Amino acid sequence: MYYRAIIFDFDGTLADTLEQTRCIYNQLAPDYGLRHVESHELETLRDFSLSDLLKHLDISKFRVPSLLSRGTALLRERIAEIPIIPGIAAMIPTLSSRTETFGILTSNATENVNLFLDTHGLREYFTFVSSTSKLTGKAKHLRAIRKTFSLQAGEMLYVGDEIRDVKASQKAGIAVAAVTWGFNSRDSLLASDPTYVIDDPQHLLELRRK
Repeated sequence: MYYRAIIFDFDGTLADTLEQTRCIYNQLAPDYGLRHVESHELETLRDFSLSDLLKHLDISKFRVPSLLSRGTALLRERIAEIPIIPGIAAMIPTLSSRTETFGILTSNATENVNLFLDTHGLREYFTFVSSTSKLTGKAKHLRAIRKTFSLQAGEMLYVGDEIRDVKASQKAGIAVAAVTWGFNSRDSLLASDPTYVIDDPQHLLELRRK
């Protein structure tokens, strides 16, 4: 049986925002006394969990809300430049047609996501776009989505590219597909024990409820 509800992360999962995120971070870094991140560092950083990444970059957790707010505002100005992950646009219509609830849960701004989806002609396929407004609140929101749409835990699947997406899904008691084309590396995602590991967007079409 197919999942009744499939919920996607946005950054790194649907949209290839990694390089723009690095550029925006570097733009803001001087205001917070932080060092720049060079492009050659990204491969190493892909192995880090969120807490390890913040520690490595010496970012206080108290500065994260401000960085996130300013960063999402700057990203809005560049949203038309953000490429979609190759293979996503071709897969979305089919996957959406198999589900009753097809949504996005992100720590990015809903306005950014909606602009991106409109740009790529994909907004009509999604039931909703929701934002946590912070980096670590997805488990609570996933449980709220389950309640809103009268779902059983086994009927939901979250699709994300980071260790924190896997952990949030596990905390919410739902299945999670970790995609390897986003921020975290394949090895680091495997170590977090997701329900599925996905290397190609088309492979999402093969998933069935366990």
